[in-house]
Amino acid sequence: MQSWLDGNLADLITKHGVPAASVAVLADGEVSTAAAGILNLDTGVEATVDSVFQIGSITKLWTTTLILQLVADGKVDLDRPVRDYLPEFKLADEEAAAVITPRQLLTHTSGFSGDAFTPTSRGDDAVELFVRDVLPGLAQEVPPGAGFSYNNSGFVVLGRIAEVLFGKPFHQLIRERIAVPLGLEHVATIADEALLYRAALGHVAPKPGAPLQTAPVWSLVHAMAPAGSLLAMSARDLLTFGRSYLDATLFDRATIEGLWEPQVDVPATGGFAERWGVGWMIFDVEGGPLYGHDGGTVGQSAFFRLVPEKGVAVVLLTNGGSTGPLYDELVGHILRETAGVELPARPVPPTEPVDIAPELVTGRYTGVLAQATISVQDGEFWVLDEAVSDEARLLYPEPHRTRFVALDDTRLIAAEPEHGTHEVLAFREAVDGRATYLFRGGRLTPRSY
Repeated sequence: MQSWLDGNLADLITKHGVPAASVAVLADGEVSTAAAGILNLDTGVEATVDSVFQIGSITKLWTTTLILQLVADGKVDLDRPVRDYLPEFKLADEEAAAVITPRQLLTHTSGFSGDAFTPTSRGDDAVELFVRDVLPGLAQEVPPGAGFSYNNSGFVVLGRIAEVLFGKPFHQLIRERIAVPLGLEHVATIADEALLYRAALGHVAPKPGAPLQTAPVWSLVHAMAPAGSLLAMSARDLLTFGRSYLDATLFDRATIEGLWEPQVDVPATGGFAERWGVGWMIFDVEGGPLYGHDGGTVGQSAFFRLVPEKGVAVVLLTNGGSTGPLYDELVGHILRETAGVELPARPVPPTEPVDIAPELVTGRYTGVLAQATISVQDGEFWVLDEAVSDEARLLYPEPHRTRFVALDDTRLIAAEPEHGTHEVLAFREAVDGRATYLFRGGRLTPRSY
């Protein structure tokens, strides 16, 4: 595998317009690593295998690890109310706040608004202030336990539980309770620490088809650290974290297998997990299943996969461009060769027209970050995406209009690929022929008209 990575990584990132990538693979007990490209297009700094990239929402597995350490110590029961451990936990819906459990937070089934990227502080009190000042204003979009809707805010709550019960700030817990015991050498738990390493910067296109530019910020808000806004590391160190689960280093085998037990099904949109365990994504693939997580910040994308039955782990860290197709080609080859796993093809528009009721899908769906307005014009479906907060404009700087076609009677698919993939929208819980929710990017977004 080492020779294949050395001979192909540079060509693959060029093919997919990715400025830089770092890869680490564990197979047959051997570790292979490779890096290629430019970490920052403005400075020209080259990537090395020790470079640190943000891992985004893969951080959620580290937060899950902290919570499971508390479970192992007898300090947390996943099925007791969050308020047993965090009495100050409040939401706009008091009844929901009183019954939501840590398990529902870990499985994204708590149902409250999950993308409140609201700045609080850049200090050790960032998570505490989020729970105190931001959570009480978050709406309940889905009843607790009613279904899967990806929730970053819920993992901030989990991070705060860890802070309170361990008595230290989240970033210190990540280092002291995970990074140090595993002997990790290139980990930045906060932005200041990233300066100690050769750090990647994200790259974004100001509008579809435009050349990549360096991202306007290195990280998202500090309060979202337990959900994935700050943690950065080398591909090898993330691989070592994965190996600790394959080898049962941090927990016993029964605990780990419990984390990988399916907890909730996820609507099919392609390129996303079909089921969710306790914190972990579960991918049902030929030769699988795969376990892991994906991560995305401002212009950086990360992919992390384990095949426990084969003792295989794969990490891909990137800083912009068409990262989905790069994952498909590069990680797809690695998994095929090392574990006999075949990644499924991503959805594409049907060759023959498919009927879908316009009244099911048209309307506006509004979340805390963005709103999508779906209309029909001259027999075609159009989606207008607009940011609704200053924080969201870092991710979506300009309104974006996209043409969609019917994939089946409950889903639309983008007519043209963006960054090499066709986005799929699913519509859920129709009432009087109109969908109550848009499922997109893992989130259930309620209809606002």
